[in-house]
Amino acid sequence: MDTMRDRLAPVVSRLLDEDPRVAVVLAEIGKDGFAEAMRRHPDRVINVGIREQLLVGAGAGLALAGMRPVLHTFASFLVERPFEQVKLDLGHQDVGAVLVSAAASFDWPAGGYTHMAPGDVALLDTLDGWTVHVPGHPDEAETLLRHAVGVGEGKDDKVYVRLSAQSNGRALAVDGQRFSTVREGHRGVVVAVGPMLDSVLAATDGLDVTVLYATTVRPFDSAALRRATESAGTDVVLVEPYLAGTSTAAASDALAHVPHRVLGLGVGRGELRRYGQIEEHVAAHGLDAASLQERIAGFLW
Repeated sequence: MDTMRDRLAPVVSRLLDEDPRVAVVLAEIGKDGFAEAMRRHPDRVINVGIREQLLVGAGAGLALAGMRPVLHTFASFLVERPFEQVKLDLGHQDVGAVLVSAAASFDWPAGGYTHMAPGDVALLDTLDGWTVHVPGHPDEAETLLRHAVGVGEGKDDKVYVRLSAQSNGRALAVDGQRFSTVREGHRGVVVAVGPMLDSVLAATDGLDVTVLYATTVRPFDSAALRRATESAGTDVVLVEPYLAGTSTAAASDALAHVPHRVLGLGVGRGELRRYGQIEEHVAAHGLDAASLQERIAGFLW
């Protein structure tokens, strides 16, 4: 199966053909995938080199000129390194762009800690007005990319699409807005974000819990969580592929009207200096199915 990132260049290249407002800004990473698109649209596919602050600044300039820019590089270079430009060039100037990342939490362990960004979504949470998509399958990534760019819709909002090398076995229908109910139970609610769904389903097999699937985490679908707790109770576990606890405040705000408990599971704050393989990072952070089962059951029972 191809990866989410494999879909990026083909999908966005088609969007370049479909809508003259769409532009792409790169910082070396991923340029080969856009070689043909660059030949067709040399004025709308721009490679700024290894200059990530310029990547965001150029995208904001295109947005100010009425374009719909798509910016792409690794998450650590897209959100963390140029954060001031994300905050000011996009946010302060009140223009939008589609930021599409790769290799976020630990998807390229050989790259080391410089290429890891488990805090990307939490960092964007300090800013106002961002939509955040976290697909769990390449097909979902394609749908959410198209939704984010919004060909023909005149969109100018701020969207972050977090692509991952990790993937669930099958795609589900996603709409860029709502959580979906994958399993119903009565002893708690588990929210699985993006590529965490398969592990969560394996971990909760035989447990009497409701499982919600989230691929759009900002805005947080408070209504779906409240509906789920009406029959499953107000104990909630969030399983996210980035910094643990990133969405606990959002969940608590959704349930502020009732007594509740929330457990946030995700990537820990400690740096793992033996980089190993993705699967070893998943296990080390307690995000494999066996660890999740123990942690979820221990909280709910």
